[in-house]
Amino acid sequence: MKNGTFYLEKDSIVHDVDPLSKLLFVFVSVGVTYIVSDHSFVLGVFAFTLLLLLLGKVLRYILPIIGLSIVLIFSIIIVQGFFHPDRSTLWFTIVSVPIYKEGFSYALLLTLRVLNMVCAFGVLILTTKPDDLVQSLIRKGMSPKIGYVLLSVLQILPQMLAVTGKITDAQRSRGMETEGGLITRVKSFIPLLTPVVLNSINDTRDRSIALEIRGFNSTSERTFLHETNHFKYGFVIKILLAASLAAVITWRIFL
Repeated sequence: MKNGTFYLEKDSIVHDVDPLSKLLFVFVSVGVTYIVSDHSFVLGVFAFTLLLLLLGKVLRYILPIIGLSIVLIFSIIIVQGFFHPDRSTLWFTIVSVPIYKEGFSYALLLTLRVLNMVCAFGVLILTTKPDDLVQSLIRKGMSPKIGYVLLSVLQILPQMLAVTGKITDAQRSRGMETEGGLITRVKSFIPLLTPVVLNSINDTRDRSIALEIRGFNSTSERTFLHETNHFKYGFVIKILLAASLAAVITWRIFL
């Protein structure tokens, strides 16, 4: 997480794709999995997204983010497996608790959709500089204020993680126990909340001052500090993605 972002500098074909094409890929990849409710199709889209992460040399960096989704995925399997309204076929039991085939099948479909969504956003945020993405959107007509909000969202989480790491190291150097069992970790996490929140508020104030100094609210014509990067394959990829989305919608309606 250099420069407070999730972006990873790599020499890959995915990094050479323009940000808007990758943003379009996220919408198409997530959208088609909800248009077609077929396990094989969703699994194929998920496999293709994993292939992009592999080609981008960032596959292993998405694993911690997937790990954070385990609780959500586990809750989906439990709720749908036990309480799906169309349950009728008993598949197996866990400590006398029945698991129905219909519920588990639907839970598996939801799990594949969630994993594909996480990995699709991973393709975007791990291989795209936030500055390039926001600048491309602004050049296409998006409001600079909305662009700033988007850029802040992309930067706030990695910056908070970095601040938390620094504060944890400072607390550890003062003799505070931060490692061990779950209870020890929870106890050590609570004292971190106040300095992390206060630091975030200070950062917000500093940013607002910096933006005002740079004329953020100016109504005059805006210019860009950096020239537009010339990315490869942008037009062709957009055409392919649009054609794929149209084909899936047609398939869903007429077949």
